[in-house]
Amino acid sequence: MTAQCDYIYSIQTVLEDFLRVSILAEYKLSQDELELQVLPPPHTANALPKGKMAVYGFAYNGEWLKIGMAGSKSSARFHSQHYNPKSARSTLAASLIKDEVFWSSIPHSDDEVGQWLKSEVFRFNILVNAEHPKELIKLLEAFLHLRLKPRYEG
Repeated sequence: MTAQCDYIYSIQTVLEDFLRVSILAEYKLSQDELELQVLPPPHTANALPKGKMAVYGFAYNGEWLKIGMAGSKSSARFHSQHYNPKSARSTLAASLIKDEVFWSSIPHSDDEVGQWLKSEVFRFNILVNAEHPKELIKLLEAFLHLRLKPRYEG
């Protein structure tokens, strides 16, 4: 099985389990309300669609690197900030550069971190209509953190 298939299977399984969690939280959510986008490398990050909020994740070499969320008014957070170490607090690019052991094993300079992410890292977006409460997307993000255990938090 390829890495892409492994990642897709794990995220689909977690999403199926999350639907059960939403029932336990007494919130009715159907599988077709969670739109999974799979962006294998090389990928291009698109803007957050209007009227959507999202949880997104990055995976590399069998490991989840980061999972985050973006509200309906956070398109920059969703599509560009994680590729630039100086664009915001707590970006994936900045976390990679700070992780000297991991980043030194990658044959790229700090200036190339954004391009490396796009060319080598899998990205997954889970889009949800913004009409749902923001607590739902926060719960989804927390659930993915617990299940997938990304290297970089926050």
